[in-house]
Amino acid sequence: MHLIVGLGNPEKKYETTFHNMGFLAVGEAADKLGVKFKKKECEASVAEANIGGEKVILARPVTYMNASGRAVKQLLAKYKATPAELLVIYDDFDLPKGKLRIRAFGSAGTHNGMRSIIGEIGTSAFPRIRIGIRDDEVDIPIINYVLAQIRKEDYPLFADACSAAADAAIAFARGEDIERVMSAFNRN
Repeated sequence: MHLIVGLGNPEKKYETTFHNMGFLAVGEAADKLGVKFKKKECEASVAEANIGGEKVILARPVTYMNASGRAVKQLLAKYKATPAELLVIYDDFDLPKGKLRIRAFGSAGTHNGMRSIIGEIGTSAFPRIRIGIRDDEVDIPIINYVLAQIRKEDYPLFADACSAAADAAIAFARGEDIERVMSAFNRN
């Protein structure tokens, strides 16, 4: 059993914002696995896949970013999954745009969605994939930046990053050790 959660904001107006990198990446993973987000449960939109006989749940919380932890906690309980079986994909302003960083555990950093998850499930010991969004040429407050629309010229860069994040998530769901996934997919 694996639970892959992509963080974002549920409204259409946020669909192509930096803060929705997690939604975009988990959507890419669903496409690659040939599944659709058909169910709503545990305050999340959910797609179910099967990899090598193992259930894989892909989820996008329908709460806003700052309350993502509620959905994650409910999903872990419903599917009787452990934090080690959880993988969270999200945007990270602390990384340059397009950079992928996978970790087996860690702090929330500046990310309120991750802060919510850690607070709700009581541990930071779960794998995560961070997709860098910082653009050093843009000088606006973080809150305005993360909710800004991705510039058209940056679409290919972020599409590539989300595709790589999806591949890494699928490798993790196939049972690859997180250290191997980190080695294969972390990039500058």
